[in-house]
Amino acid sequence: MKFILIFGPQAVGKMTVGQELEKITDLKLFHNHMTIELVAPFFSYGTDAGKRLVHLFRHEIFEEVSKSDLYGLMFTFVWAFDAREDWDYVENICNIFESKGGSIYFVELEANLDKRLERNKSPHRLMHKPTKRNLEFSERDLRKTMEKYRLNSYDGEIQRENYIRIDNTNLSPEEVSRMIKERFDL
Repeated sequence: MKFILIFGPQAVGKMTVGQELEKITDLKLFHNHMTIELVAPFFSYGTDAGKRLVHLFRHEIFEEVSKSDLYGLMFTFVWAFDAREDWDYVENICNIFESKGGSIYFVELEANLDKRLERNKSPHRLMHKPTKRNLEFSERDLRKTMEKYRLNSYDGEIQRENYIRIDNTNLSPEEVSRMIKERFDL
């Protein structure tokens, strides 16, 4: 079992890269908004109930997939590197897969702010993430999160053997997915 964590700031292209990687490998994509959008009609992700349910659904999916005969799973995540709870969350997810003999791969994406603001409005993103369709709110949230947290790692901060960092500002999702596939022999 392979577990690929694709992380980076909002609108960097995590889901889209994952979708392209899914096309050229046997990996399945579980992007973070799949659970957020499931819960959103009942509870905002910002509420205690919303967070609890999203966490519960994700945890149960990770557990079941880690025990399955699937080739592997990709999960997208906005990682606040200056928040201890995010480090703990990532470690907990990795432990679920590693405890069952799975291999872990980290893919960090980065892109400049102008490109991310452009991607934030893309029809593809908005089709898959209804809670992002209020563009004024979505852009404000993107900027606020970026100001509040450090959303990309420092050089050398990620100590995992299977790690790649890609600036995809000027790369297509197809190019990035091929880079990941080749780097990790997926």
